[in-house]
Amino acid sequence: MSANSRLTVAAHALTWIGLYQRRGHEVATSEQIATSVNTNPVVIRRLLAQLRKAGLADSRRGAGAGWTLSRDLSAITLLDVYEAVGPGPIFALHPATPDPECVVGHGIGAVMGAVYDGIETTLRKELSRTTLEDVLRDVLKAA
Repeated sequence: MSANSRLTVAAHALTWIGLYQRRGHEVATSEQIATSVNTNPVVIRRLLAQLRKAGLADSRRGAGAGWTLSRDLSAITLLDVYEAVGPGPIFALHPATPDPECVVGHGIGAVMGAVYDGIETTLRKELSRTTLEDVLRDVLKAA
């Protein structure tokens, strides 16, 4: 099973746009962002379309086309980004109902569901504590 990198790529793209704008540029192109992420611009455009729908990014068409932030980096949390691109819960129960006659099959859903709910609550709480401003600050420190 491979890990989902959509949150990381989305946070990277938004943080890059924020830094680019601070350096005096009006809009960022998907090609520029894709170069930083080291992916195809189509991947970036699809991801940014989701972020636009969530109110985190804006796009311009025509002359001077590109992407901008809808809010300042300090007003965007990792939870905002997660909710915009997250595919749903981190963990899921069985796709088919387990055997209800089996002692484990009968109770596994309720037990694992409670564990997964706790994990999701903790994840959301942690993601809400970090803004993209925090991410940029720490990235710049590491550079």
